[in-house]
Amino acid sequence: MSLLAIIGGSGFAGIPALSVLDARQVDTPYGETSAPVTRGRFGGNEVLFLPRHGPSHHLPPHRINYRANLWALRACGARRVIALAAVGGITARFCPTALAVPDQIIDYTYGREHTIYDGAAGGVEHIDLTAPYCEELRLAVMAACDRMGHSVIRQGTYGATQGPRLETAAEIGRYERDGCDMVGMTGMPEASLARELDLCYASFAFVVNWAAGKSDGIIDMREIETNLARCVERVEAVLMSLASDR
Repeated sequence: MSLLAIIGGSGFAGIPALSVLDARQVDTPYGETSAPVTRGRFGGNEVLFLPRHGPSHHLPPHRINYRANLWALRACGARRVIALAAVGGITARFCPTALAVPDQIIDYTYGREHTIYDGAAGGVEHIDLTAPYCEELRLAVMAACDRMGHSVIRQGTYGATQGPRLETAAEIGRYERDGCDMVGMTGMPEASLARELDLCYASFAFVVNWAAGKSDGIIDMREIETNLARCVERVEAVLMSLASDR
């Protein structure tokens, strides 16, 4: 099977169970990656790992070099990429600590370098993004959840916002009317760049809070941290099962 790469989001600057073999700073046509690409053994197989926000979680969503990150993973041999995503829940099923594998995405971001076809190397390509995630990898993540006995929401639309601020209640209302089930800040342009680079890419999301206006009062960061901690163990177990099933 093809080499699996894991992009770590909030709560996953590292994976404790990963047995590190080496870490490599990859030179890319797009500048520096968020961190060196780590190669290690996990679930009995070799995987790659890259923390999206950097090893100390210092990069805000709009400052992440998504192009460099995806290009570097492919250069290191990855053909499948599972992207971890801490999200806010919008619709009723997406309650805090729920696990989800989205099948659609709506992009509300702006000003990000969102394509490798920027004219610098000549030529224009128009990729098809009807189904923005790799169905084969989506099914594999859901099967790993089933094996571990963890309930998972099998479809949903991810709304990708600019950040780093959280959204207003009116914005969340708009996203819900648009059809979004969850909201995050890093899903795009990661998904479209993966498609441009011919990577099999899927998102594994975990809900850490109700989005703005979906609960009483304001969003409490301590509650987010608590819910994130509750998700980490299950997410790691699913990832290990996924890495083993190759």
